Amino acid sequence: NRIIALKDLGFTLQQVQQILEQEPSVDELKAMLRMRRAELESRVRADIERLARVEARISIIEREGLMPTNEVVIKQIPPVKVVEMRGVAASYEPDSITPVVGPLFEELIQRLEAAGVMPAGPGIAYYEPVSDGVLVHAAFPIGTDSLDLGDGVYIVDLPEIEAATLIYHGSMDHADRVVQELARWIEAHGYVSSGYAREVYLEAMGPRDQWVTELQEPVIKAAGAKG
Repeated sequence: NRIIALKDLGFTLQQVQQILEQEPSVDELKAMLRMRRAELESRVRADIERLARVEARISIIEREGLMPTNEVVIKQIPPVKVVEMRGVAASYEPDSITPVVGPLFEELIQRLEAAGVMPAGPGIAYYEPVSDGVLVHAAFPIGTDSLDLGDGVYIVDLPEIEAATLIYHGSMDHADRVVQELARWIEAHGYVSSGYAREVYLEAMGPRDQWVTELQEPVIKAAGAKG
């Protein structure tokens, strides 16, 4: 009966054996049960969060009528020192952004090559609103802050962020639907945006429709959200 009772509480057979052989005191048994309670509470919280993700996925499928092809992951993005150039686009629309960000990256690469400097990672683009449109940042990670590449080049420390991320395959000119999907996922999971979104170009060689980009949206838990 004791074995059955302890198994019903979720103890493994090995744990049951130890309990029966060691004959713990009342206080020791209470401590073991409290630990077991904490384990069960943690599992319940994890299951509730998993249930929320399932419900969010069902909601997306019902709205879109199809299964999402991108998987969103919440992760910590470490701080990074970058060298960047900047330009202004009229709006966030691709036909405004692309003619600005492309030449910025080309110019920055040429200056880095002329200085004999190799980027420490893939290119990063991020954007912020300004009075006359959108300030476009085209950047590469670097390992030094003692670098002079001429006028219009800046050294910036991008802060650590918690971000909702997904991998997108294709030209950023056609990423609107994926960006909207990411925004819906963030809202459905109790987060809100907390900064400027970043695009990290993991594969940016060859035709643009073959590029691989990680979208990073800084997030924090919404007020009153669980978790």
